[in-house]
Amino acid sequence: MALLEVDRLEVSYGDVQVLFDLSLRVEEGEVVSIIGGNGAGKSTLLRAISGLLRPRRGEIRFDGRPIQALPPERIVAEGLVHVPEGRRLFGLMSVEDNLRTGAYNPRAAAHEEETLERVFGLFPRLKERTAQMAMTLSGGEQQMLAIGRGLMARPRLLMLDEPSLGLAPIVIRSIFDTVRQVAAQGTTVLLVEQDVKHSLELSHRGYVLEHGRVVLEGPAAELLGNPHIRTAYLGI
Repeated sequence: MALLEVDRLEVSYGDVQVLFDLSLRVEEGEVVSIIGGNGAGKSTLLRAISGLLRPRRGEIRFDGRPIQALPPERIVAEGLVHVPEGRRLFGLMSVEDNLRTGAYNPRAAAHEEETLERVFGLFPRLKERTAQMAMTLSGGEQQMLAIGRGLMARPRLLMLDEPSLGLAPIVIRSIFDTVRQVAAQGTTVLLVEQDVKHSLELSHRGYVLEHGRVVLEGPAAELLGNPHIRTAYLGI
């Protein structure tokens, strides 16, 4: 049984349908990438999985249990955490206070100090800036903070939406290295990422979305060698 299963999902914004009959799975311990162009439905998919959007039809199962009718806070409490595109930090709060807001559910709150030290181990720069307001951080530091806040909820599955967006190449490498460490420590990762090459190199498997539908799926190494992927997404 997969940790996450999405079965024939359809999602709309009003009368505009965005996802069509979409199915995927994520096994425990995997890193899985979702790739596709702008408007393909990648962020909509993550928002539906995390309970921010209600599907028109289809089922989403986490650890075998349907979750598509649960509110977002219940889904987080189950261990499925979404770090959205754009970071969505509390700009006037300190780094430490932003991190601690991630541990609000009882399961995470019981281990808050332990998890905080784990986050600081992954992101030493955040430890140096614990009292600094989030809005004063660089873009890369804000992305570290967003991921760190997600980890404070002690996810079994961490969903990351465009973690490298707008960052310098050296910072992007650091972010991907951290995602690799998070996965190595036992957290399953579902990754939406514009940097197709690096995301697939990091992943076990991948799905390609076009116009709200899965058009390709398979082992990440095979997708990297696929002529359509190389032409459409890698510019080769």
